[in-house]
Amino acid sequence: MGAKRKLSRLNGDEQGVAAIEFALVMPFLMVLFMAIVSYGGYFWIAHAVQQLANDGARAAIAGLDDAERQILAKASLGQDAGGYAYLNPASAQVNVISQGQRLAVQVDYDASGSPFWAMDELVPMPSSIIHREAVVRLGGY
Repeated sequence: MGAKRKLSRLNGDEQGVAAIEFALVMPFLMVLFMAIVSYGGYFWIAHAVQQLANDGARAAIAGLDDAERQILAKASLGQDAGGYAYLNPASAQVNVISQGQRLAVQVDYDASGSPFWAMDELVPMPSSIIHREAVVRLGGY
């Protein structure tokens, strides 16, 4: 009878239940938090790379030929990339393509060294190569 009384007392005892529930839920919340931070960083870097492509296209339009446009676009990227946190100018490649009356500036950025990709084993991330392009028209409006 003494054992039954102890079991009935434990049946109504809820002490420590919150700690057990927290221990079960916390790993999922941490992964969710890391996913939010990682994807936020991805979107931030992708936006910054698009801005670099836009600025490179604006700078390249002043060039007289393709070689000069390539130089102007690279110089613009080198100057502007330092203004963005977590962007390494050495990880970016610029390509300028002239297609008739269009000038396209393509920027490929390797974000694998970014802290946002540190959890890519745990959180499925998009490709670490971010490709963005800006196109401007060359005269003839």
